[in-house]
Parts: sequence; C-alpha cells; structure tokens
Amino acid sequence: MTREVKLSDCTAVFDELDYPVDRTVVADELSDVTVVLADGERNLGALVRQMTSETFDSADDIESELHNVLPREAVGEPYQSEGEG
Repeated sequence: MTREVKLSDCTAVFDELDYPVDRTVVADELSDVTVVLADGERNLGALVRQMTSETFDSADDIESELHNVLPREAVGEPYQSEGEG
C-alpha cells in the first residue's frame, strides 16, 4: 500500500526506523512512500537512494540529507510556510 506524506511530516516516517540503518535499507523500506512537495510529488525511497551517506544514526541525519537532494523549488518560495492545505 502506498503512503503519502507532506515534506514536513517525513520526520515521523523516519522515526519509525531502527537506528543505525543502512541507506539501502531505508530506501527499500520507504519505496512505498510518496512525498508531497510544493512542486509536485517524489518517491521517498528514490530520494534516499540519491543521498551520499551509507548509514544513518538518527532520523535527523536522514532529514538533513533529504533537504540536500531536493530541488530548491520542492519547498516553495523562500520564507514561505508549506501551509496546511
């Protein structure tokens, strides 16, 4: 079953994982998650595969790298909130 989450809710998804965890395990675990972005949608597992770290020690580690692989347009205009659509 495919899950859909807002970018701002990804931390809750990352919190469900057991740490430390390998990047490939995270990508496989999250291959059914679609992230809703300001400019559309992306597969969370595919985004994790683009990350450079081989392992993660916490949800914060994954979240930090997630923002590095997202295009600038993914989070909307600078200084604007994502909103509660």
